[in-house]
Amino acid sequence: MTINQIIKRAFERLKKEGKLLTPDFYMEAFCKEAKAAGIIIEDCNQIDKFTKKLSKPLQDELKQYRVRSLNELITFFISKLNRTNESESSAQISALNTLLKRVLKTIASLHNAEISALSRKTLKDLDLATQAGQVEKMKDEWIEFLTLYDDSYLDSLKPFTKFNKNDIKATLSSFKFEASSEEDFHNLALLFVSSFAPSLASSVNETLANLSEEIRDNPESLNTPAMYKSIKKAIKLRIDLDKNHVKKMVYVLDDVLERLSKQILVLIERTDHSGKEIFNIKQTLEELELEQDDDLKSAQKKLYTIANSLEKETALLGTELKEHSSVVDEMEIKIKSLEAELSVAKKASREDALTKLYNKRALDEFLQMKEGEFKRYKKPYSVVFFDIDLFKKVNDTYGHEAGDVVLKGFAQIFKKLARNVDVVGRYGGEEFLAILSETDHKGAEIFAQKVRKKLEISRFVHDRKKIKVTISGGIAFREEYPSMSLMMKASDERLYKAKNSGRNKIVSG
Repeated sequence: MTINQIIKRAFERLKKEGKLLTPDFYMEAFCKEAKAAGIIIEDCNQIDKFTKKLSKPLQDELKQYRVRSLNELITFFISKLNRTNESESSAQISALNTLLKRVLKTIASLHNAEISALSRKTLKDLDLATQAGQVEKMKDEWIEFLTLYDDSYLDSLKPFTKFNKNDIKATLSSFKFEASSEEDFHNLALLFVSSFAPSLASSVNETLANLSEEIRDNPESLNTPAMYKSIKKAIKLRIDLDKNHVKKMVYVLDDVLERLSKQILVLIERTDHSGKEIFNIKQTLEELELEQDDDLKSAQKKLYTIANSLEKETALLGTELKEHSSVVDEMEIKIKSLEAELSVAKKASREDALTKLYNKRALDEFLQMKEGEFKRYKKPYSVVFFDIDLFKKVNDTYGHEAGDVVLKGFAQIFKKLARNVDVVGRYGGEEFLAILSETDHKGAEIFAQKVRKKLEISRFVHDRKKIKVTISGGIAFREEYPSMSLMMKASDERLYKAKNSGRNKIVSG
């Protein structure tokens, strides 16, 4: 075997053993390969050459320290020479041992699981070490760790921060989400909040409302394990609420069917002819596929029982219905007439007769709806009370018919300037109210000023006379008050403040 082959094998040995390419490790590997090949290299025998010249106690001591290179041999003798005072040497060793333990404890507290585990193991082994060979083994473990340690995982942070492997703290302190990531979290948060809104069940649930608010205020919390668990629980809660609601509905349906079946059975005792339509109903119910739910199955069974009874017992029902068809037609006409009257009456109950705007009753209903949305989903809204200035003077000067013209004319302006999502109406007399959805204080003031300016330049004509009027208003934003009643009171007080300070004004604070 040639020297080049031995050199090549020495490199392969170092790689296989996972050792660094240092002069000492290389020399050790080279000598082992040369010895295995049966080639005597004088440089490899220098340790034996020198140790044979030492006294027997020194040779035994060298064996304990496992000296394998000239560098280690020289270090041994330097240490030996420095230990002129045995007590000082012992104190120095003790101090170094304490320092080593302190360094290991410090390393163990760092944020790296592998190096912390190795530090704790070395601390434990150090207390049990009594021979140099045991200390040497610890040294080899640290060399092996340093050789195999891989920190390439830190490269994944490069796109997000100013990267510095030598200062992880500085690297992490500059770590930031991209703007698009924050926007994604915000959009995802809105999606989750929408998914918690009532579907079948309409009752307000405090747990879902609180979770919706938490996600809306802190979208980044969606990336936490705790929020993942909360969302899973919320989804289950939403499903349970809907199931309970469906169960109640089925229970009511079940009760209705129970009573209906008894009434129909009494009716069909007088008949002995089955119709084709009843047979079709029975067939449909028989083929109906429902989910495996006991309540729904019970309802299906009772419906089928009714259809089966109808098929067997309804003989003269069709004839009787034909005989009474004229009566039924008359009743149908009467019902349609009553429905039309009811629709007119219902509309009238919510509409102001003069202005055709919503009346106070309807406005109060809309306020309750907006308040419910505010409490459940934190949807903001504002209110504006308006009052036509010196309206009594208009009536006294031009007559009540002129006053009606002004009220109707203002109502048209009021309704035209409002958005589709807003609610406007006559609150009473010459006082009007606007309920502005998704509108803050500033938006409400813009709307109120628009109404005021439009009325200021308008003229109402009655009996060939042009009538000029102005209006005052008071604004209140719901989020600024602990309750709806306090908000309404504040808006009303600001209205009168506007009227008492010269009129034709909007007071918002």
